[in-house]
Amino acid sequence: QAYVSYSNIAALTHLAAKPGWEITSTLDDIKIWTHEEGDLLSFKVEMQVKIPSHRAFSLLSDFTFRQQWDKHFLTCEVLQAVNEDEKIYYVTSPPMSGHKPRDFVILVSQRQPCKPSEPYVVAVKSVTLMSVPPSSEYCRSEILCAGFQIYSDSSNSCTVCYFNQVTSGVMPYVAANLTGSSKSIEDTALECMKFLE
Repeated sequence: QAYVSYSNIAALTHLAAKPGWEITSTLDDIKIWTHEEGDLLSFKVEMQVKIPSHRAFSLLSDFTFRQQWDKHFLTCEVLQAVNEDEKIYYVTSPPMSGHKPRDFVILVSQRQPCKPSEPYVVAVKSVTLMSVPPSSEYCRSEILCAGFQIYSDSSNSCTVCYFNQVTSGVMPYVAANLTGSSKSIEDTALECMKFLE
């Protein structure tokens, strides 16, 4: 368990630090970046939020709040609180046209910064739990590496960076967005900011 949670945080930190991120879209308080490597596409959404970083951290690290702002989360329940920094959740997503709804079993690991210059981290990856086998109703999907880094800008503002590394399996959801035919990433980011503020 300690290894899985460490590797969860480390994978997100590694993804965030990669060179070669390209900016694809800029709105007032939202920037979207992408990073391609082989068949992996990662994206980063950077949001300027007018609340203290510790408050953003407490709201974003509790995934039961997620469906209040993210329409990709239909349901979300805690399966297991591993310890106060790690929880395993079961998430269902609404079906896209012509597909079964998707479900996920994810480990969410959170870390507070050791130094003021470091971010709060909320890292997410899929895990396997014998007690929750795939069912025929859902298409069991996998999150390779996703999560948030939250940097304090001042006593009442912070920068929230959301990362997601996607495989070719979730590409259809993201491709429409990056080519501009869908605005779901921006819309979700705006909903997230509204929820936080």
